Amino acid sequence: MNEPVRSTHGNGKRHASGGNGKHRSMADQPCFDPTAYGNGPDDFVTDTTENAAITHHATQIGSEAIAYTATAGHLVTVDPVSSQPNAKIFYVAFTKDGAQAQERPVTFFYNGGPGSSAVFVLLGSYAPKRIRTSMPGFTPPAPYTLEDNPDSLLDKSDLVFVNPVGTGYSSAVAPHHNRDFWGVDQDADSLKQFIKRYLTANDRWNSPKFLYGESYGTARSCVLAYRLHEDGVDLNGITLQSSILDYTQSGDPMGALPTAAADAWYHDRVGVTPKPKDLQAFVAQVAQFARTDYRAALATFPDAKDPAIEATLKTLSQYTGIDTLALASWSLDIAAYDSRGNALFLTTLLKDKGVALGAYDGRVTAIDTGIAGKIDPNSGGNDPTMTAVTGVYTAMWNSYLNEQLKFRSNSSFTDLNDQAFRNWNFSHIDPTGAQKGIDAQGNIVLYTAGDLAAVMALNPDLRVLSANGYYDFVTPFYQTVVDLQKMPLADQSVRNNLSARFYPSGHMVYLDNASRTALKSDLAKLYQSAVADTHAVARIRALQRMSTMHH
Repeated sequence: MNEPVRSTHGNGKRHASGGNGKHRSMADQPCFDPTAYGNGPDDFVTDTTENAAITHHATQIGSEAIAYTATAGHLVTVDPVSSQPNAKIFYVAFTKDGAQAQERPVTFFYNGGPGSSAVFVLLGSYAPKRIRTSMPGFTPPAPYTLEDNPDSLLDKSDLVFVNPVGTGYSSAVAPHHNRDFWGVDQDADSLKQFIKRYLTANDRWNSPKFLYGESYGTARSCVLAYRLHEDGVDLNGITLQSSILDYTQSGDPMGALPTAAADAWYHDRVGVTPKPKDLQAFVAQVAQFARTDYRAALATFPDAKDPAIEATLKTLSQYTGIDTLALASWSLDIAAYDSRGNALFLTTLLKDKGVALGAYDGRVTAIDTGIAGKIDPNSGGNDPTMTAVTGVYTAMWNSYLNEQLKFRSNSSFTDLNDQAFRNWNFSHIDPTGAQKGIDAQGNIVLYTAGDLAAVMALNPDLRVLSANGYYDFVTPFYQTVVDLQKMPLADQSVRNNLSARFYPSGHMVYLDNASRTALKSDLAKLYQSAVADTHAVARIRALQRMSTMHH
């Protein structure tokens, strides 16, 4: 079959976002998909139907009542060279009824992994519904509650949640295999093709366009944004939540120290008296110490006769709640791991209580059986934070998808795919031509801040919001600050398009109720400034037309 089947839902969607108001009388269109979606490296499908379940809903956000259409189904992407179908991508879109497509932003969301579906960001963050969680407490077993989300971003943008190949119900189309999409560049190209297909199928090329990625999704956003620009799709904004932009810096003690101090502050273990009232001012003070005295001491340790080291050790102990003997035995490295791969700080801080801290959210504790071990920013594993919420997600997602969004499948929905992670190709050459990705020892050293710098320089109207949680030990907030400061972007006026915000939360910022509301307010400002600046929007559209002509 030369071309993906053009199913009728393209028109249905245009109704929904094109604004003739008639569709409220349209009936919901349930969808049963009999295709078997395998998530193994060599799996593929042969079916290229663009199916979709279409349902109609309403919600209240602030003072605004919003009628919206939910579309859950597949779009078929094509190989850019042969134009033959190469993948079926499963997505869920929420579009406001009656809005003018030209004026209405559209945001593409994804999680990280690599190997994570979009279920966490869909049911946790800014969709019209979200799961009620009791973070930082453990969310008890079923029954769970799915509630209207007063922080939904639907008042500012249409929302499209994307599941990369091998996650959700997304699969390669023969003769391709899932593994063909498992790599930094392959993945970015696949998402680029999906976004172009979505814009075409729904007449959204002229809408303001945004990306929202979390964790590895931030590395993905940097590469994807540059490749979209190369292909004639220019973005208005990007949100990088819990960033990892330079893998060579993962586990850098200087970047991790302010997070350790925040964790100690939260658990009342800091030795500073009186205890600082303001977390933000406290971590700023610790960051200043991290980049000066602490950095110097790490370089000269174990020169015990150096009086400066003694003073630094004392301050380090006060900030982190770890005694000086333990710190000295760790060679002052607050991000050190033991031989079993457990993060020493996370297992030591509350050892007297017999609990370990979560790497994803240091406020979350669990009985220490070694489970707060070395958590890869990419995987998830059995960290206390993940254990506290994953059961909820899996159960709620299946019922929401089947009962409310009316999409049913016999296949099991892949929320996290370890096989994708294990088979991932991390090599990547950024636009500056520097070979990064894998070093001589075969270690992952992915660097994507160069891609972000390049696309920000090429599209000087692109606005970027970096959002991080203070209690996230996996992608520490201060490391993100350092990576962005070091990014090869000289022009100050372009740098001014980048803003960084921090929240009293963990890696999944939106799981914390107050932080989710605060981040929504910052997102509202980002969208407002990007869309209200009509000259900037016009320049982005002109840039898009120009680069499309070059192709």
